Amino acid sequence: MKKNPVYIFAITGVFLTSCITSPPTEFTQRHIQTKTSFGLLEISSFDIYTEDNALHLLISGTSSKNTNLVSVRYLKSIDQGEHWSKPVDIGTNPPTPLASRGNDVQIAARGDDIISLWQVQGEIPNNGPLVSFLSHDSGKSWHQGKNPAADNNGDQSHIDLIVDTLGYFHAVWLSDPEENGYQSLRYSQSVDYGENWHPPLKLDESTCSCCSNTLALSPNGAIHVLYRDMKPRDMAMLTSIDNGISWQDKKIMGNFNWQFDGCPHVGGGLTFDHSNNFYSSVWTGFSGMSGLYTVSNSQTVKIGKNATHSDIIAMNDRIIVVWDEIQPGGTAIFSSQSFDNAMSWSTPQRLSDSGSTATHPRIIASNTNAQVFWTEKMNQQQSKLVMTWLD
Repeated sequence: MKKNPVYIFAITGVFLTSCITSPPTEFTQRHIQTKTSFGLLEISSFDIYTEDNALHLLISGTSSKNTNLVSVRYLKSIDQGEHWSKPVDIGTNPPTPLASRGNDVQIAARGDDIISLWQVQGEIPNNGPLVSFLSHDSGKSWHQGKNPAADNNGDQSHIDLIVDTLGYFHAVWLSDPEENGYQSLRYSQSVDYGENWHPPLKLDESTCSCCSNTLALSPNGAIHVLYRDMKPRDMAMLTSIDNGISWQDKKIMGNFNWQFDGCPHVGGGLTFDHSNNFYSSVWTGFSGMSGLYTVSNSQTVKIGKNATHSDIIAMNDRIIVVWDEIQPGGTAIFSSQSFDNAMSWSTPQRLSDSGSTATHPRIIASNTNAQVFWTEKMNQQQSKLVMTWLD
């Protein structure tokens, strides 16, 4: 197994009172595709995964007003989301999915092999194990796989899933199989496209039980996971440089030292540039400092007091962060970009329509542009998926 060189991150606790500058150039929002639910009555959860020139989309939601049945569907695009394949229903007979924004369905793909993961209803309401479904023919057909948690004990939630350049799939989730009364961060990997999973590892004994986790790969092959720690309730990052066999000591992102005994329901974003420098977007509720921040190797910058759920991407010569923010009349999606390695950020640009409740944005990048996805609900209407392109 190839070993990667060790590298060290220096994270500072420097806070800036203002982060808004005028960048050399502004990106433009090309257009918003017609909001869609892809045949579902509403979309309650989604995940998007980019692989070469393909986009893999997994959505879940109810399909009819006359039934409480929750469907999970897969779609693929080979033209950056301009057109999508016919939706394929996955797992029509398993227990009810418990997917929702912040505890979303998950998907990752490598060639013809695709793994999907989500939480399903167990014996206790709003509590249950993971379930996996696999495709080895580019999403045309699916069959149920094994649970990466190895058993169905306890509550298994807040999953993330990624695949590396070797075709190994990596998964993280929160669970408490020992019934300690708090969730822990677990990890497993599959080297045979999801047919089998390695025995799960416990990466952190105690974590926040309600915040999403984020996996990311750096160009040097290291695996990273961003999650919310228990004490303090700051976001933390763990790194493995030996393909998940061992993990380095966690690094606190921002050093807010937020002491809080509750559930903020806010995760974060994590990305790496070509030089293996990391950039994260994290939220804190610490008194006097509450809001969304970007944290990099050398700088912590405040994005906004009212900004919460976020995602971030490194793209060519810039870093782009997206987030949702409470506005008069609803919650809106905003974006900003940096051309100086996240030292300063452009004036926020609103992406979502006024009068709507838009939440939990995701951003992906291609060679030429970035795409932002989110769910949006207009007054007295069902939630739909929205996509926009940033050139």
